[in-house]
Amino acid sequence: MLLSTHSLTGAVVGKTFNNVWIIIILSIVLHYIIDVFRHGEYLNRNSKLNEFWKVAVDIIIGLAILGIIIYFSDLSQIKTRNVLIGTFFSMFPDLLTFLYWKLNFNFLKKSFDLHAWVHRYPPFSKGRDWNLKNAANDIILSLIAIALLLL
Repeated sequence: MLLSTHSLTGAVVGKTFNNVWIIIILSIVLHYIIDVFRHGEYLNRNSKLNEFWKVAVDIIIGLAILGIIIYFSDLSQIKTRNVLIGTFFSMFPDLLTFLYWKLNFNFLKKSFDLHAWVHRYPPFSKGRDWNLKNAANDIILSLIAIALLLL
């Protein structure tokens, strides 16, 4: 799933709940749940550093959408904080995967294995190709999250 999709769904969790610990746990769990759905991947373990601009663009798009929604909404300071906590922790499993892949933090292997397990489609399969069919779930989930954030 795109990081922007994860960030938007985590923001919905942050907007919906008041308890920070519930927000953190649900955002992480939701990350794994939505990663089960078919989706394209623009990076993999063989990606080079010069390809990580894609991650930056993805994060910027998600944060820009969130920034616009927060700016034009009447969220309290605490709700805004909760939205940002949900946003961060919804992307946290991907950060752990990156740290395991690129920095060889072996203590993160179990986290990586769980993340790999929830992805039903193996690396380099058609289910992970970067195309419109695989992006449909990202688009639908992102639009639902945006709608829920605007309510």
